[in-house]
Amino acid sequence: MTSPDWSEVRERLARLAAAPGGAEVFGSTSHGWRLDPPLEPAELAELEAQLGVELPGEYRSFLTEVGRGGAGPAYGLFPLRRVDGRWRWEGDGADLTDLETLAQPFPHTEAFNPADGLPEPPDEADYDSAEAFNAAEDAYWEQHDTVVYRPEHSVGLVYLCHLGCAYREALVVSGPARGQMWADDTADDGGFRPLRDDDGNRLGFARWYRNWLDSAAVQVRP
Repeated sequence: MTSPDWSEVRERLARLAAAPGGAEVFGSTSHGWRLDPPLEPAELAELEAQLGVELPGEYRSFLTEVGRGGAGPAYGLFPLRRVDGRWRWEGDGADLTDLETLAQPFPHTEAFNPADGLPEPPDEADYDSAEAFNAAEDAYWEQHDTVVYRPEHSVGLVYLCHLGCAYREALVVSGPARGQMWADDTADDGGFRPLRDDDGNRLGFARWYRNWLDSAAVQVRP
């Protein structure tokens, strides 16, 4: 597969940063249109050796040619950091990436919702007292969270950005959907789904990132 051409990215980001409406683009005040330095080849090799998996090619080339994090969709790309000799992604929700299971295949190819099949939350009208209702509600949400937030739902996913309100987007690095971008909408019981363009085509990292650049350019255009 041909590696994406990232040569124009930093120039486009500089234009967006200088544009009068640049600060109005959602999330831009967080990332400031800035990118962290790219990874050196030796750093990438060390990262992948620690993870036990080779990252998908489009994201891999972005890391070495463009940057290891920073300006990107929503509040920006979670940056890679080397802490005490170990690489990890940092940011609000980056800890959802289980570094120990990235080589395990994400098994899904179609949208799925871990909340499907769960009973409805308790109705206060069905209880004789507030105490009984509160106890039932606590028990329900404990069961709900145990089912919905099982770690095995997100094996093989690298979480790359936070959209706010605990909505996040991730890159599949292992399994049949490897290279695709997926949304994690479990915060609102929406489950997981592949991200698509306006024509319904599934997005890989490169189109996902460039679609954001194109959208931002439209927003700041006079």
